[in-house]
Amino acid sequence: MKITTVKGTNDYKPEEVRLRDYLQSKITEIYTNSGFEHIVTPAIEDIDNLDKSEGGENLNLIFKILKRGDKLAKAFESGDCDSLSDMGLRYDLTLPLSRYYANNKSELILPFKTIQIDRVYRAERPQKGRLREFVQCDIDIIGSESANCEIELIYTTAKALLAINIGSFKIRVNDRRVLKAVLKSMGFENDALDSVCIVFDKLDKIGSDGVCAELTEKGFDDTAIRKFAELISRDSITFEDIEAVVDEDSMEYIDRLKNIIEKSARIADGKYEVEFDISLVRGQGYYTGTIFEVESTKFRGAVAGGGRYDNLIGKFTNENIPAVGFSIGFERIFSILNEQGYTLSDTSGRVAVFYNADEYTDALALAEKLRKSYNVSMIERPKKLGKFLDKLEKQGFYGYVVYGESETVKKFGE
Repeated sequence: MKITTVKGTNDYKPEEVRLRDYLQSKITEIYTNSGFEHIVTPAIEDIDNLDKSEGGENLNLIFKILKRGDKLAKAFESGDCDSLSDMGLRYDLTLPLSRYYANNKSELILPFKTIQIDRVYRAERPQKGRLREFVQCDIDIIGSESANCEIELIYTTAKALLAINIGSFKIRVNDRRVLKAVLKSMGFENDALDSVCIVFDKLDKIGSDGVCAELTEKGFDDTAIRKFAELISRDSITFEDIEAVVDEDSMEYIDRLKNIIEKSARIADGKYEVEFDISLVRGQGYYTGTIFEVESTKFRGAVAGGGRYDNLIGKFTNENIPAVGFSIGFERIFSILNEQGYTLSDTSGRVAVFYNADEYTDALALAEKLRKSYNVSMIERPKKLGKFLDKLEKQGFYGYVVYGESETVKKFGE
């Protein structure tokens, strides 16, 4: 029997779990205080739902679950590989939320503001920062087209990140409709826009020359590529640059984007930056409008992201139901804080009560008294108490009591 975890999954030590619990609790506290409600959905979804969800690259990373019994045997006999599975593990929390809304809409009040903090699964190639099982922390607003929804999500997510002390960060914002308007103005055909966006999404990795080289390799129009190269090779791209090239019909999307960024920056009041970034694409195909991403300026890299997905719920309801969400990259944040030796503010509350085997019931009575002020672990007294105390101190315990010697907590370090 193997004692190691499956590749791409982790065991967590008690001190790591305390940090994970603290982070999830703090994030939930901020979200709940801001009027969002917590829901829970199954980890397993219908395979047809997952396959039709427009999840971009994630559709290639679905863990599929084989049919059982006679159904599996018949599927093998048919020779149709696609019919072997009828369920799969969710790769994010947005598709399950969309199905949840469709299934429960008669009981929900719009706009529906919801929290999901749960595990998701992707068949990634395991490496640092990429797990097969990981936690996402999402907030979503369903049922409103208002730009105030984006502003509220940006502000609430930023509040959570500030509360868990992730360090300095900036929020980059774009709109898929604005980006596509720019690409069309360059001469790219309408049916090629998604493909161009996929290549453009690699800008931070391969640079503007790399993007143009890949577009050329894929056979896109040389004139369109040349015009696009002139734009993306600039040090920064402003709204004025965009307004100079797009058509009049796209101005409403630019004005909406300006409104979101200007108001969000005003609310931020210097605590974090909010900026326009035309190069922001994000991979999920279900995004229809505004997209955003939080970049840690202290540790570098994205720690949260999301966007508007106005068409996804309609796949279940055949109705136009607007929706927008923001997801915190929980594992990335946990990894950063854990590696930095993040100290929990409530570690002073952990106390050990040591007792001899025949003293358990009396020692328990003392522990219950102490539990009014502390989190108390009862531990049968070890032969080498001194060495054991050293371990407790390293694990962050506040202090200890030896039953029969004292009823007062002795603080470590005194």
